[in-house]
Amino acid sequence: MATLHVDIVAAEGHIYSGDASMLFAPAAMGEVGIAPRHAPLLTTLKPGTVRVKLADGSELPFFVGGGILEVQPHLVTVLADTALRGEDADEAAAAASKAEAEAKLAGAKSEMDIAKANEEVTMAAARYEFVKKLKSPTR
Repeated sequence: MATLHVDIVAAEGHIYSGDASMLFAPAAMGEVGIAPRHAPLLTTLKPGTVRVKLADGSELPFFVGGGILEVQPHLVTVLADTALRGEDADEAAAAASKAEAEAKLAGAKSEMDIAKANEEVTMAAARYEFVKKLKSPTR
């Protein structure tokens, strides 16, 4: 079975490196699925879940807060603005971050502050949804 090598890197450091049978990512224009020998691709990512499907069929979830996805035939690199491993997800912290971002948006006055607050709300909401899906019993 053909595999591709996946590297997920963020400002926090190297998050993941390993072989996979498939990768799913939240590209700016919609979710993309990357299989081995995929055509080269460069696209931006929006906040959401990157899923790395391993050869045994299991999946490793990662939260990315945006970034760049680079695809080569046997190598996929995710350069994330921020990233979080599924096992490191904390629901209370995600909920607090979401509430804080929403409070900033409510208090924003200038156009620039509103735009920045909207961006923070989008990322915090995506992170919170990621954590909720991981912690739900139907996963």
